[in-house]
Amino acid sequence: MTIILRLFAWGLAAAIAFATLGPAEQRPHSNLGQNGEHALAFVLLGLAFGLAHARNRLHTAAFVIGFTGLIEILQFWAPGRHARLEDFVVDALAASVGLAAAAVLDWKIRRPRHSAS
Repeated sequence: MTIILRLFAWGLAAAIAFATLGPAEQRPHSNLGQNGEHALAFVLLGLAFGLAHARNRLHTAAFVIGFTGLIEILQFWAPGRHARLEDFVVDALAASVGLAAAAVLDWKIRRPRHSAS
């Protein structure tokens, strides 16, 4: 199960990088607006990485937050894209929510196993 979660997490990271750095007209759009789309994508990213790499949550969190900053910075060199601090803040906060949700889910799943033994 872990390998599937890790493949999903890395695939999602690649998709987010493409949507963020690729041509704007090829980016998926929804009715959520730009901040809503960012928030949804990065909550899912934080959740996926938090579940896939649960052994060292601090390193996982540092990687996910660093990834959000890196793709925001890389937009300086992507034609038609604009790096903004507001986008980074939304992305980092949303990723943190996803990471926290993964920690809570992991704790809820593991807790009954420990109390039964």
